[in-house]
Amino acid sequence: MAAKTKLKLTGLDALNQAAECLRTLAHPHRLRMVQMLLQGRYTVGELAEACDIPSHMASEHLRLMQRCGFLAAEKESRFVYYTIAEPHLADIMTCVEGRFGVGN
Repeated sequence: MAAKTKLKLTGLDALNQAAECLRTLAHPHRLRMVQMLLQGRYTVGELAEACDIPSHMASEHLRLMQRCGFLAAEKESRFVYYTIAEPHLADIMTCVEGRFGVGN
């Protein structure tokens, strides 16, 4: 009988961190914001308008995603522009769009 090959598994601490960040993404407004930010940089107001939510709610969504390291913020004059800081978000959105479609 052949011996089983040892599985290469990610540590549970890392998986807990991954699960927390995936929970953060698991909201339609946050996914919409990520879609937009993968195509350019936007202000809170622009993201709020695209999601049809008040700016203070958009700010909270952005803060949560920033805390996970997904986003970066850059202040220019009186505006703060958000950009993607985690390049793997593109892969995650490709999976989401492949499964659930784009433009639906």
